[in-house]
Amino acid sequence: MVQKNGIVDQVQTPGQEQPYSMDRLSEAFETSARRWELIVYPSLFAFIILAAYGFFLVYSLAKDVHYLAVSVDSNMTVLASNMQSVSDNMGQMTANIRVMSGYMSEINDKVSTLEPMLATIVSMDRSIQSMTTSTYIMRQDISRMNHNISRPMTFMNTFMPW
Repeated sequence: MVQKNGIVDQVQTPGQEQPYSMDRLSEAFETSARRWELIVYPSLFAFIILAAYGFFLVYSLAKDVHYLAVSVDSNMTVLASNMQSVSDNMGQMTANIRVMSGYMSEINDKVSTLEPMLATIVSMDRSIQSMTTSTYIMRQDISRMNHNISRPMTFMNTFMPW
């Protein structure tokens, strides 16, 4: 054995050199392979589990999107029929508003015939105000007359036997 820089080397004969280095290479490869097996196989197993879970998620998402598409399709059919009903009702409302517009023009014509009557009513209002004023003046005059007559009559009533 020969020692160089702290490394022990066996002195090999020229015929022994190759099998020994092949054995060493084989052992080094086996130990390295064992280390890699401890890392790679569990990693590969975890990857397979994650891939299966990912496939399950994608499958359930596709199934949910399918149910959503079916639901939206059925709701769109109902919505389309409702929109048709709204369109029909709008047509009826348009026709009714046209009829109302015709009635409004007739009402406008009839109101315009009432304007001479309005002038007459204004004249009547003035006459009634004048009558009210005259009635108020008459009330005041009768009140004064009652006041003027009642004092002497009170005195005369004391002499009357009845």
